[in-house]
Amino acid sequence: MHRQSHHFLKIKEILPELNTSEEDGLNESEVRRRLAKYGQNIVPKRKVRNVYEIFYSQFKNPLISILIGASIVAAILGDVIEACVILFIVLINSILGFYQEYKSEKAIDKLLKYISYKAKVIRDGKVIEVDTRNLVIGDVVIISVGDIVPADLLLISADDLYVNESILTGESYPVRKIGVSNKSNLASFNIKNIAFMGTNVTEGLGKGIVVATGKNTEFAKIATMLEVKVPESDFQKNIRKFGDFLLKIVLIGTFIIFLLNSLLGRDIFDSFLFALALAVGIVPESLPIIVTITLSNGALFLAKKKVVVKKLISIEDLGNMDVLCTDKTGTLTESRIKLQEFIDVDEQPNEDLVIYSLLCNSAILHKNKVTGNPIDVAIWEYAKIWKYPIKRIVSYEKIEEIPFDHKRKRMSTVVKQGGKYLLIAKGAPESVLEISKYALSKGKKQSINKCIEKIKRIYQDFSKRGYRVISVAIKEIEKKDDYSIKDEKDLIFLGFLVFIDPPKKTAREALFALHKLGVQVKILTGDSDLVAKEVASKVGLKVRDEEIILGHEIEKMNKEELRKVVEEKFIFARVTPEQKYRIILALHDNGHVVGYLGDGVNDAPALRAADVGISVDTGVDVAKDAADIIILKKSLMVIADGIAEGRKIFGNIMKYILNTISANIGNMTTVGIASVILNFIPLLPSQILLTNFLSDMPLLSISTDNVDEEELMRPKRMSIKLISKFSIIFGGISVLFDILTLGLLKYVFLVKEAMLRTGWFIESCLSEILITFAIRTRKKFYESKPSKILLYVSVIIAVLTVCIVYSPLNILFEFLPLPIHFLITIFIILLSYFLMAEVVKLYVYKKKII
Repeated sequence: MHRQSHHFLKIKEILPELNTSEEDGLNESEVRRRLAKYGQNIVPKRKVRNVYEIFYSQFKNPLISILIGASIVAAILGDVIEACVILFIVLINSILGFYQEYKSEKAIDKLLKYISYKAKVIRDGKVIEVDTRNLVIGDVVIISVGDIVPADLLLISADDLYVNESILTGESYPVRKIGVSNKSNLASFNIKNIAFMGTNVTEGLGKGIVVATGKNTEFAKIATMLEVKVPESDFQKNIRKFGDFLLKIVLIGTFIIFLLNSLLGRDIFDSFLFALALAVGIVPESLPIIVTITLSNGALFLAKKKVVVKKLISIEDLGNMDVLCTDKTGTLTESRIKLQEFIDVDEQPNEDLVIYSLLCNSAILHKNKVTGNPIDVAIWEYAKIWKYPIKRIVSYEKIEEIPFDHKRKRMSTVVKQGGKYLLIAKGAPESVLEISKYALSKGKKQSINKCIEKIKRIYQDFSKRGYRVISVAIKEIEKKDDYSIKDEKDLIFLGFLVFIDPPKKTAREALFALHKLGVQVKILTGDSDLVAKEVASKVGLKVRDEEIILGHEIEKMNKEELRKVVEEKFIFARVTPEQKYRIILALHDNGHVVGYLGDGVNDAPALRAADVGISVDTGVDVAKDAADIIILKKSLMVIADGIAEGRKIFGNIMKYILNTISANIGNMTTVGIASVILNFIPLLPSQILLTNFLSDMPLLSISTDNVDEEELMRPKRMSIKLISKFSIIFGGISVLFDILTLGLLKYVFLVKEAMLRTGWFIESCLSEILITFAIRTRKKFYESKPSKILLYVSVIIAVLTVCIVYSPLNILFEFLPLPIHFLITIFIILLSYFLMAEVVKLYVYKKKII
């Protein structure tokens, strides 16, 4: 029989099926047989890649391959410095990637700390301790307070047994377990008579039969999901596509230039070297270092905002994110219970309820700090704020306390004021009703029967809206030596204390900020749909009933059905870790860039599956290892700041790509055309490499550039189509003015080869530096202010470019000093080029051509 069907059976049905006994358990020979058949109770580890495999994987990238090839060509052409610079860039980026991947390999190992090493088990009629690895299906295990459940257990008995299942569900309230069959069509984590492996016993005692071990446990499913290869993030995918796009251009361009020069009868070897130099000229060799510098600056900025970036590239995905999935607890709410209302049977505020609940309270006060169960602590926190109720309780003397127990679901206290003794009971409304004979309504004591319907309605209304409710009842009692549970009868029902996990003050503002940034927020919670909807409403998310779905509904859906549903729903309630994981993948498959915020073990699979996984520094190690970003404060506002910074970084990287690719393709196209028309090569290989090097220098400071406010408002994606169109349009303008420069120098000024190369070198370098200030913004260039660093570096490199021509260094590159009228002509061409590019830019953006 499949293990998950066991919770539908009676104990008397499952004992024979597993060939075990409640009193005697299994015998040792049967244990050995089952160990041999089913294996040890161990969550299997995935095959971990060694350091060499991880390091080698960093080079499986078309862009990296192109750069390595470019460094080899540069070395062949004699430019050893250029070759070393490119290889250094590649190595630095590979080391960073290696470090991140090596860290992520450790995520599963952290899960194992949640498994206990010894378990109490009945074998051969005796209670003994055994290594948890040697538990088998059919073993009868005893669990008590403090134990970590060693396997999935079907509970035979449960004596006030409460288990913290936050490791699986993310919900911090302990769950009461029972020892009877409990037919339910909710997610398996809600089954009351199953104690799941890895969960923690907080109260009581239980006995259960092992129904699943090792890889077949619910706990192991999380580890299994962590084994699945993490899908490429959106930015990684686009960088790979960009590398493929670049490789095609390089190969096609190199082949055409080599073929044309060879057909014109030029030296084969020289033509080959020239074609290779062009290929290196097209390659944006500074892109990896531009990305690294830009992301590093972003990481430093985010660190000041209390955001720790583990994986630099994830900042890009944070900026491009258009869907954020999050739990409600601690994100939309404060993650602490607060007393919200105290009302009597007539639904009127009644402070006596606070007084009596302070007197009937198990919380401990020490040095102005309150500790104890969350309900009692919340009552005291309220009293501390308002102070008045505390003054009133001083007149009471506490005589005796009848402690809370989970069977009664209430506690009672006997107090004395003057010569009068009072018994106060506080607990679950249905429990307090059981011991109440009267109710106080409109200042009069009335029969409980007259008020029972009203009381139930009030309680149910609050419960449906996601509140936690307790009730208070009192009666005068005679003085005696000892009080007991038997005295809990014939009380007067006073009213209700209403509690809530309050919404964060910043939640509404943060959600508005995310909305402005074009980010949808979806709530994934293990809590009920009613609670989630109420919380959403309080923070400004108006969610209709048809936009809510439960975990057991998701369980029945196939991949295509779920892909449709995730677009329509905004609250996913009662969901399991596996369902969270499936939701993230479905959104990813629909083309979204998905962020996920979580801090529990149950969140680890979804954190790994998301384009950007976000955890909290107070989260468990597994969650933090699976995440890309760790925030020091669980706040959506922090994430909104991170998204804006990510978009700024993306904008600056795209400026570099669009500028460099369009300029390089334009320049290399011109060189190719000129090499066919002219009877000599228009730029020497060393001059091509120098042009490429100098024009890239100002763009190394692009990470500091300002980004227009409008560019931050919507998520952007790297589009090969956009890059292609941009390169054709602005590369074409570049070619036009390059040819104009060559034509003037060759046919108007009638210069020789060396002078022509010098003039075109200056025009080519300065045009790429100048054009940056046109294409860096969609606005008119004077309406968007560049960063001072970008401006200063650009001016310095522009001056340096001219100085090289007029300095002794010109001999190294075979340049000649230009006459001043040549230089003025080139400057006029550059100004015309800039103005034309500006006009075309405004037109194509207005007409949405790109």
